[in-house]
Amino acid sequence: MHAIHSNIRSAMVACATLLAVTVMPASAADTILTIDGDIAGQAPVDMTLADIEALGSATIVTKTPWHETAVSFEGVPLAALLEKAGANGQTLSVFALNNYRSEIPVSDVAKHGVILAYKQDGAYMPVSDKGPLFVVYPFDADPALNNEVYYARSAWPVRSITVED
Repeated sequence: MHAIHSNIRSAMVACATLLAVTVMPASAADTILTIDGDIAGQAPVDMTLADIEALGSATIVTKTPWHETAVSFEGVPLAALLEKAGANGQTLSVFALNNYRSEIPVSDVAKHGVILAYKQDGAYMPVSDKGPLFVVYPFDADPALNNEVYYARSAWPVRSITVED
């Protein structure tokens, strides 16, 4: 009986540790985003949260299919990220930590002011809640964005972006 309680206790500690790891924001020194593909220099660009924040920020307040009320998202404009990387392609393949992949036409970036959000309602987003990075469109600003095409482009938790022709 003692062995069973010990195993249960060990499993509970492991679950609590896993939960703590998934809800804590990444350290400012950790690489949280890699941009590669058709970019200047052709070498992948690894970025920390501090690197991303240094590029400036924008805020989008919008309802999403995943939130019941309007949410304030703060993040780097995707246009600033693409400029920093020297992107030359027409399509962004966005890869999430959970292996989800979405494709975003580069034309969406300027047309809609898409951001890569790292804060929701003023707080950094943990992996357990679409963080550390979430592609956000201004859904409330344009009714044409409220459909499955744009919802599917709103990837999270983003890990890398490959710029393609």
